[in-house]
Amino acid sequence: MGSGYSSSFSQSSSTCLTHYCATAPFQLQESHSNSLNFCSATRFLEPHLHKSSKILIPKSPFSAILPLKCAKKMQTQVEDSVKPIVDPHDIDPKLLQKLSYDALVFCSLRGLVVGDRNSEKSGTVPGVGMVHAPVALLPMSFPESQWKQACEVAPIFNELVDRVSQDGEFLQQSLSRTKKVDPFTSRLLEIHSKMLKINKKEEIRLGLHRSDYMLDEQTKLLLQIELNTISSSFSGLGCLVSELHRSLLHQYRERIALNPNKIPTNNSVNQFAEALAKAWNEYGDPRAVVMFVVQAEERNMYDQHWLSASLREKHQVTTTRKTLAEIDAHGELLEDGTLVVDGEAVAVIYFRAGYAPSDYHAESEWSARLLMEQSRAVKCPSISYHLAGTKKIQQELAKPNVLERFLENKEAIAKLRKCFAGLWSLDESNTVKDAIERPGLYVMKPQREGGGNNIYGEDVREALLKLQKEGTGSDAFILMQRIFPTVSHSILMREGIPHKEQTISELGIYGTYLRNKTEVLINQQAGYLMRTKVSSSNEGGVAAGFAVLDSIYLV
Repeated sequence: MGSGYSSSFSQSSSTCLTHYCATAPFQLQESHSNSLNFCSATRFLEPHLHKSSKILIPKSPFSAILPLKCAKKMQTQVEDSVKPIVDPHDIDPKLLQKLSYDALVFCSLRGLVVGDRNSEKSGTVPGVGMVHAPVALLPMSFPESQWKQACEVAPIFNELVDRVSQDGEFLQQSLSRTKKVDPFTSRLLEIHSKMLKINKKEEIRLGLHRSDYMLDEQTKLLLQIELNTISSSFSGLGCLVSELHRSLLHQYRERIALNPNKIPTNNSVNQFAEALAKAWNEYGDPRAVVMFVVQAEERNMYDQHWLSASLREKHQVTTTRKTLAEIDAHGELLEDGTLVVDGEAVAVIYFRAGYAPSDYHAESEWSARLLMEQSRAVKCPSISYHLAGTKKIQQELAKPNVLERFLENKEAIAKLRKCFAGLWSLDESNTVKDAIERPGLYVMKPQREGGGNNIYGEDVREALLKLQKEGTGSDAFILMQRIFPTVSHSILMREGIPHKEQTISELGIYGTYLRNKTEVLINQQAGYLMRTKVSSSNEGGVAAGFAVLDSIYLV
């Protein structure tokens, strides 16, 4: 995610909002989904063309070129048409001052905090150098129908990840070319391959997922950006933001005139803790611990500590925090497959690190990842779950008839396709040619988590031309369509100061899944995360200084 409170703050779940004006998931109409030509981008781009322009949509995507200024023009039109639930410019300055003050008090008392990047110890010593988490002062309006849709598909995505993870051949084959040009993916596949060769069985499978969406202004469609299967963070702080907004609306109801009950209940931290606790219980050793795999300097530690507190207080489960290097130095594998780290048996491994190349400073970190995968501890995620969440697999699943390989229920498949993006490999020359001609309508995405990795705008053209010239490296990327989300007005709070901004938002829906052998113990939607950022920036992420934590107000 680039700079922020720290690089360690850039967790997979913080990938948020890097897709604005570039990540356009596209609607797949079920009535003709089996006959879609995925080599043509025209049917996906058509809804996003400025309706009042005289540009015709050609049968071929190359017989006419849509100028980028048209896309910009449409963005301006969106900005003019969207009305927030409360216009920040209409708020009395004295009321704004009171709201800001009370919000800061709430953050301080309730632990809605992160480490201060200006404090050297804030990423290692709890309670030192804390600042309030960046938040929106008021919730963001969101259509109730799309909210229900996102919640409804969460269990289906959970099941899909589990099914895909069991198909080792599909994972290896789909990523076979990517591994040749992406060393990080290659190392992950190497571990996965070793597990396949020894026929490693993961009888207990745990997934804490988050599917991210944006609401497309032009089509009014809820469109999926990505599905996170590793390090889905902010379940702790996200809950607190919902409470903050509900509290402010209660306190200032007469002056703001919004109903606090329109903010959905958000219990993601306790639902995550419940899933971890049940996995711990299924493991069957009451003396074992849940181990959080963390980065050496973690300024987002309080989000994680909320989860630890819930495990301890509600389930009497002990947690421990270890870096990959510490696991390599102090971990061992017993003959029965038990993982022991610093003398403690580990029942569940919860990854809040290990999703990016920057987490692997030396071979010791890779040795730790392999050691954990070889153990009988419950992994969240296992290496196969991790791979199932990669961008390339997302693109493969969007191809015709691929979902049918993993799911039998036609209605469930249709619901997934309704929010799928148009995704293409760089093998599809027609789409690549169109992306070179109209780079503003696409985004290039590498096989990375954590934000700050995608390529936008004119850089898309330059990157594609460079890859064509060099003749290598194209398998490290996929193409997605640009998204045009609703632009609204918000008050963003950073360092105690409210800022009135034009913003866009991204909704993440958490999902929890637990299976022991053939019995599914948990499969449910598990709360949500809303992130809002300034609309002028392609890049995103709460830590990187662009996005803030938010909640939703159903309309």
